[in-house]
Amino acid sequence: MKPLLLFALVTLVFNPRINAQTIIQRDPVIEQMVREVSADSLKGYITSLVAFGTRNTLSTQSSKRRGIGAARNWVLQKFNSFGKNSGGRLTAFIDTTILQPDGNRVDSLLLLGNVVATLKGTDVADKRIFVISGHLDNMRTSVMDRIGDAPGANDDGSGTAAVIECARVMSSRAFPATIIFVAVSGEEQGLLGATYMAAKAKKEGTAIQAVLNNDIMGSNNSSETNIINNTQVRVFSEGLPAFELDKNAKSIRQLGLENDGKSRQLARYVKEVGERYVDNLQVVMIYRNDRFLRGGDHTPYVENGFAAVRFTEMNENYYRQHQDVRKENGIQYGDLPEYIDYEYLRKNTAMNLSNLANLAKAPAIPEDVRIDIKKLGNTSYLYWSAPKTGFVKGYYLLIRESTSAFWQKKIFTASSYITVPFSKDNYFFAVQAVNAEGNESLPVVPAVGR
Repeated sequence: MKPLLLFALVTLVFNPRINAQTIIQRDPVIEQMVREVSADSLKGYITSLVAFGTRNTLSTQSSKRRGIGAARNWVLQKFNSFGKNSGGRLTAFIDTTILQPDGNRVDSLLLLGNVVATLKGTDVADKRIFVISGHLDNMRTSVMDRIGDAPGANDDGSGTAAVIECARVMSSRAFPATIIFVAVSGEEQGLLGATYMAAKAKKEGTAIQAVLNNDIMGSNNSSETNIINNTQVRVFSEGLPAFELDKNAKSIRQLGLENDGKSRQLARYVKEVGERYVDNLQVVMIYRNDRFLRGGDHTPYVENGFAAVRFTEMNENYYRQHQDVRKENGIQYGDLPEYIDYEYLRKNTAMNLSNLANLAKAPAIPEDVRIDIKKLGNTSYLYWSAPKTGFVKGYYLLIRESTSAFWQKKIFTASSYITVPFSKDNYFFAVQAVNAEGNESLPVVPAVGR
């Protein structure tokens, strides 16, 4: 039986050799959730966050109205309010640890706290976890200034607001896999909260499959160049894995997989799914783990072997990052809420939500994916085993030319093997499991089989 080409993204321009009809298929449940993401809700969250005056990690934790402690408690209250509509599936707490002074960005004993909400999956056999994060803390020009006002509307009020809004919309739904929503502290002091959480997950063997980190993703214009753009968002991802690269370098080199690490595969996935569900938004892949001179909370996860990416607006405005609020030479400095584009933030939040929902609804990844190399030939034979959990309608074989950034062809099969008329020497392949609603697992690049 000939394989059936189901769909490919309308944003891709195919090489004529692998051109095919384009059909967009959307899960109506995810479509409805995307429609529920509200720009007004996002604006309300950011207004409340700015009202705490400062959210510097070193700021007061005893005040009920000001500082990081009050902000943490407010986020916890929001999560708990959403939990009332979750049938007991959404629970939240502040995960704390005590840090000693480090002689750098922590100058006194510090109680560090991440606000974590867990939407428990309905399948007890499904141990997969998907994480969305934004950092709650912020800073002025001096990262050690814990007293002065620091609005932090975009960095990272925007990311925190996206996390809260995803929790609001998704908490009333059920998913087979578990979703964790986290507002992280200590990012500006050196990724402290994410480092603590990633190390803890690694030590406990937590089955985190993907981390979507949101940091500076709500403004639409740049400093210096004055470019205005609210139709594109960047996704940063590493190609070569930071974790145990020395152990895997030989295989990566032999198979030419420098562009196929877990985080890079996740970036391709979020681009396809995000553009499927959110109109007038292009997810632009950046082949770097992060920007120059800056870091993000996804990095501790990739360093511990998890797939993690960072979302950031297309053109940053550095007059509004890490700046005291002031006006100099006619330029307004400071991360003020009036510079947020709430419609742009809505689209970026919906892009996150559609990916979380698609991942958490999908089956687990296919197991033991292999490509047969026992003989020469101009066809390719791949085979695999069923996922450990989830209801599977079939599988997608993903195909792209070796020079292509994106998957160019998706071929459906109900079998656990497939032969295609594409040479293994000329193309890259991956396999996804898919359920009856069209929710796809993350892709798995085949290992060598004989």
